[in-house]
Amino acid sequence: MWRDNEVREALAAWDFGHISRVIRQRGSLRQDDMAQLTGLSQAFLSMLESGERRLTNIDKIIEFLAGLGTPAELVLLPLPRKSAPQPDVDSPTRSLAN
Repeated sequence: MWRDNEVREALAAWDFGHISRVIRQRGSLRQDDMAQLTGLSQAFLSMLESGERRLTNIDKIIEFLAGLGTPAELVLLPLPRKSAPQPDVDSPTRSLAN
């Protein structure tokens, strides 16, 4: 999906309503499904896709993109990455420099 030109163009334009609509259509998802993925309400997604509302809060933008699994290299935002399991602090492999 992230190789799709329409999705990439919408992402480059920060047109989150268009991104939502295209991803939903390509993935056969409902707005309720998108709401579960992105943390936005179904009502807000409906207004976003229709152009009645805009997504402007940076934290919500990050949550939206992260929820969709947007590759970090496609956006210039600090998207959270899935973290690797952290070593146990009492582990014998813990660095002595810490």
